[in-house]
Amino acid sequence: MAVWIQAQQLQGEALHQMQSLYGQHFPIEVRHYLAQWLEGQLWDTIDLENPQEEFKAKRLLDSLIQELQNKAEHQVGEDGFLLKIKLGHYAGQLKSTYDRCPLELVRCIKHILYTEQRLVREATNSSSPVGGMLDSMSQKYQQINQAFEELRLLTQDTENDLRKLQHNQEYFIIQYQESLRIQAQLTSLATLPPADRQLREPTLLSKRATVETWLTREANTLQKYRLDLAEKHQKSLQLMRKQQTIILDDELIQWKRRQQLAGNGGPPEGGLDILQSWCEKLAETIWQNRQQIRRAEHLRQQLPIPGPIEELLNDLNSTVTDIISALVTSTFIIEKQPPQVLKTQTKFAATVRLLVGGKLNVHMNPPQVKATIISEQQAKALLKNENTRNDSSGEILNNNCVMEYHQTTGTLSAHFRNMSLKRIKRSDRRGAESVTEEKFTILFESQFSVGGNELVFQVKGRVPFLVPDKVLWPQLCEALNMKYKAEVQSNRGLSEENLVFLAQKAFSSSSINPDDYRNMTMTWSQFNRESLPGRNFTFWQWFDGVMELTKKHLKPHWNDGAILGFVNKQQAQDMLMSKPNGTFLLRFSDSEIGGITIAWVAENPNKRMVWNLMPYTTKDFSIRSLADRISDLNHLLFLYPDRPKDEVFSKYYTPLLCMFLTFVFQ
Repeated sequence: MAVWIQAQQLQGEALHQMQSLYGQHFPIEVRHYLAQWLEGQLWDTIDLENPQEEFKAKRLLDSLIQELQNKAEHQVGEDGFLLKIKLGHYAGQLKSTYDRCPLELVRCIKHILYTEQRLVREATNSSSPVGGMLDSMSQKYQQINQAFEELRLLTQDTENDLRKLQHNQEYFIIQYQESLRIQAQLTSLATLPPADRQLREPTLLSKRATVETWLTREANTLQKYRLDLAEKHQKSLQLMRKQQTIILDDELIQWKRRQQLAGNGGPPEGGLDILQSWCEKLAETIWQNRQQIRRAEHLRQQLPIPGPIEELLNDLNSTVTDIISALVTSTFIIEKQPPQVLKTQTKFAATVRLLVGGKLNVHMNPPQVKATIISEQQAKALLKNENTRNDSSGEILNNNCVMEYHQTTGTLSAHFRNMSLKRIKRSDRRGAESVTEEKFTILFESQFSVGGNELVFQVKGRVPFLVPDKVLWPQLCEALNMKYKAEVQSNRGLSEENLVFLAQKAFSSSSINPDDYRNMTMTWSQFNRESLPGRNFTFWQWFDGVMELTKKHLKPHWNDGAILGFVNKQQAQDMLMSKPNGTFLLRFSDSEIGGITIAWVAENPNKRMVWNLMPYTTKDFSIRSLADRISDLNHLLFLYPDRPKDEVFSKYYTPLLCMFLTFVFQ
């Protein structure tokens, strides 16, 4: 699907070339609605010049038509009705066009995908990190879809074997009943005269011997069928575990990590549609195999044959139940996290979702979800499966919600729209620990019935975000830069020079070499508990003040590059002393939270020197803007290094008439 996402962003001639690939031979709507499926198939493995490959091509055509029909069936509503008709029409059109020449369909799709990849590569430059990342993503998606195809074929194979086993067993039972009938006839001979018995007994004995020989041979054959089927199921379950590990432990965990970063200013975590489609495919496959294993167990109970099959089937049933249990409990996720900071008597929202909710008949009996607030210690105990009391650490209003199934999107979710923290129970704090350092988590709990109450699962959502005691400085730099850009809403982040300045402040160091800080760690105490040397505020309080000031009053000037900001007093003096008089720069105050000061060079009666104004704060800028204040100061001539100040700031000056009216009304 990654290629199609990029292809939709093409412009100009590239977009025209992409659009020209489609028509009646292959409608663009089919490409759009089956993007993930199309990019996941192994088109390149089919040799177009080999007529014997036509069977593979026909199978792909049938699968394509089936996917289209499935997509059509899930459309609802007025718009969905029209799309349902259109997709159904395309399914019939493609079947009519390619049913007799399926290799031509493969040729067509290979050409489309190759051309799209070329156009995207030319537009985005495939040597770029983004291009490489998307190529890697597309390859991973293809591997996942390839594994699903292998699972589908294995499940189909075991289904065929199971039917064959059932048929053979039914015939075996018929013959077994025949052997009992023959035995009954032999027993009844005792009531006949000796002459009649001698006449009929040899024939019946011969029949019995023949049937018993057949039964003995067929019993061994049935046992072999059962063992072979069990081995195939073992192989399927191994592949399912591997696929589930990739989807849950890799892809879903990565999504959760992106969600964490998004909460701290990172890019959006992205949608869950692809993940849900994988989880649903996995759920269907696991359930099909579970039902097959249960049918195999039923056949064994119907006709017990001594051997290891009973133990094997018990192990298989236990394994497949473990797999589906892990899937259901792991796919109960918090799609929209509650705020990181909660205040009492303030409404907040959250959304939980079950990624396999549309399958396994979970939505037929919609579960109820309950939200409670628990302490960090309670959350850690839950993670370790330790027994904990059901006491909450507070009271949340409107904390129960029934999950709703949305047929259009195929999602099962619960939207908590009006939760409110009524009260909170705090623990005894230790030492210098502040109220804001005490962490809690919202725990979402529910109970799901799967397969018509065959299985019932207790689920809990929300692993607490772990806050390490210390982090490497480069990791913290990445987080600070991400947070700064998000808060200020700017594409201009923190430069390497800015980060060196922050390292000097954080570690009370004078080194200007970035490498000196790469292996240094910062503790939580250094970050937001211990005051900076000679100050009454912490590193984080200072940095947060800079973000707030920039966000509220300085954003355009930061984006223009007019604010150097992260420069200390001595650095400012060294930079300005070599410049003409009247040259100035803007730097964030070292002595005051949320302050910015102007440093400029000017002649003194005795010598040239650098002057620093008292810092401006939000209070000052609510009265008069930075640009207007710079305009008022006639001795400020050039913004460092040499730009005339009006060239930089005049577009932000308040017009004189507006200023006059402001003073009149005041």
